Amino acid sequence: MDVSELIIKARNGSPRAAGRLLSLVEGERRDEVLTAIGPAAPVRVIGITGPPGAGKSTTIGALVGAYREQDQRVAVLAVDPSSPFSGGALLGDRIRMTAHINDSDVLIRSVASRGHLGGLAAAVPAAIRLLGSLGYHVVLLETVGVGQSEIEIAAVADPTVVILNPGAGDAVQAAKAGLLEVADIVVVNKADRDGAEQTVRDLRAETAAPIVSLIAARGEGLADLVAVIDAHHRSDSRARRLARARAQILSLAQTRLRARTDLDALAEAVVDGREDPYTAAERLLSPR
Repeated sequence: MDVSELIIKARNGSPRAAGRLLSLVEGERRDEVLTAIGPAAPVRVIGITGPPGAGKSTTIGALVGAYREQDQRVAVLAVDPSSPFSGGALLGDRIRMTAHINDSDVLIRSVASRGHLGGLAAAVPAAIRLLGSLGYHVVLLETVGVGQSEIEIAAVADPTVVILNPGAGDAVQAAKAGLLEVADIVVVNKADRDGAEQTVRDLRAETAAPIVSLIAARGEGLADLVAVIDAHHRSDSRARRLARARAQILSLAQTRLRARTDLDALAEAVVDGREDPYTAAERLLSPR
């Protein structure tokens, strides 16, 4: 089946066709697919990040339910640094999405980072554009793990939601990891646990971002989180969109530069004293 046929089927609600198109934008036919779908369509991208075990998957499952109640078509993309482009089987097991697996208006997809050193796979911006063109209203973008690499989520998502658990030092550790620098919204999940109120107080000293207390497994606080996400979305500005576009361009450019076949040779030239780093950098940036 050619790309145009896949697009027609996907726009008519075929998750299989949408999955096939996502596979194509992950590979060498990305430009072909992006040309075929035409201009970018508006789509809301909500980034979800935080430490392992914080409840990202449970929160995403709850958000999917909330947006489906609003009759929104929802796609979930999880960027996994270790898995292949799995078509959603891994994510489906991990995310507790049993209530949505048979819903044709919910697409669940796991995306491998393929060696991209940031938190996002290089194919993610193309996947988001594709999903918007196919009629999805909301993309929930999850990154796996925590650390400096995860802050790339802010390049494509608005808002970026950082999920933390109650516990001594969690707020400070999140600040050290750079997560709070990109947090538009902070969620303290499992807010019925001891230490939740103290964690909220600690966070208020570390960030000016709105803080939402949540018990995702029971849906408590979910309406508050959706309301805060909607309020943030309404306050978006051209300046913020430009900043995200710059960050995307720089991230993807770095990926291209790391793949240059002459990078190792330039590094050896610097180590051997035949080149200085400044000249080597200029050579790396110049067309081959």
